[in-house]
Amino acid sequence: MPRKCNSRYLARFAETDADVQAAQTLRYRCFRGGDGMDVDLFDAMCRHVLIEDQTTGEVAGCFRLMFFRDGSQINTSYAAQYYELSALKSYKAPMVELGRFCIAPEVEDGADVLRVAWAMLTQCVDDSKTGMLFGCSSFKGTDEAAYFDTFSMLKDNHLAPKRWLPRVKAPKVFRYGEGKRRTTDRKRGLRMMPPLLRSYLTMGGWVSDHAVVDHDLNTLHVFTGLEIASVPPARARLLRAVVG
Repeated sequence: MPRKCNSRYLARFAETDADVQAAQTLRYRCFRGGDGMDVDLFDAMCRHVLIEDQTTGEVAGCFRLMFFRDGSQINTSYAAQYYELSALKSYKAPMVELGRFCIAPEVEDGADVLRVAWAMLTQCVDDSKTGMLFGCSSFKGTDEAAYFDTFSMLKDNHLAPKRWLPRVKAPKVFRYGEGKRRTTDRKRGLRMMPPLLRSYLTMGGWVSDHAVVDHDLNTLHVFTGLEIASVPPARARLLRAVVG
């Protein structure tokens, strides 16, 4: 069973109902706030990953993965609820959807948790011969003005290739840079960017040309894709070097 760790954190697949419930409990804390369980119909179709603090036994982070034979199955993905993804139906290689990624708010070394998560993802991608990793990258809150600089950077530098570009489907969206009236502050844009999305982009990832307003989870999210062949070799070697 794939497992990835560093000296403190261990990533592993959920093995029991209690493991899945631990992930759902953390998701509720991170996405909704307070005590509860974040559960949806996609949970039963996914493999769940826990990232545990080996010094305390606590769950420091989690995410879920849905595996697809190729693009012909993409309309059954979580992201397909919000994005028109017919451009990706012709994708011929295996695909994996990454969802509900979160890190416990009390974790101070989130960068280490993220690094272990990517190492686990790398092993899963290698084992399944995945060609593309995709998912929805979430911004906290639904005020797009707060992320003006980040969305401007996405529009200017990181849009999906036209052959894969997701189209509008959700009832409430906004296109990056609408009504743009000032110069982009790149430092602020990077600072306001979710760490998971920043990781995607540094490895050659790309995004949709619009964000979805999700009032249920109180987030803005963008479709994010990463063709594995685009990952710089040096970055891939670093990820595979994380002790397993």
